[in-house]
Amino acid sequence: MGRLFIETLSGPRIFKCRYCKVDSASRDDVVSKDFQGRYGRAYLFRNVVNISLGPIEERQLISGLHTVNDVYCSCCQQILGWKYDKAYEPSQKYKEGMYILERERMLKEGW
Repeated sequence: MGRLFIETLSGPRIFKCRYCKVDSASRDDVVSKDFQGRYGRAYLFRNVVNISLGPIEERQLISGLHTVNDVYCSCCQQILGWKYDKAYEPSQKYKEGMYILERERMLKEGW
């Protein structure tokens, strides 16, 4: 087992894993705050750090069928949300390659 590489984000507003306090995303990468996750409200991000991906699976979400990977904190392995791999509805294609992080599983620093 090798060393765990943890990326530290710069900037005044950072989202962190609620469980181990490792940086997860920057406020600058928020695309939308109008999403629903497993545990309540969630945010759509362009980019996240310090995560690992679960296996690809098809999931029926509120907005239709999507191919997604669950997103886990690379430090503590808690589930944080999911990554959109593929959207089948043309109106949902903009989500491909983006990440959902659930508010319930994040802390805000510098707000």
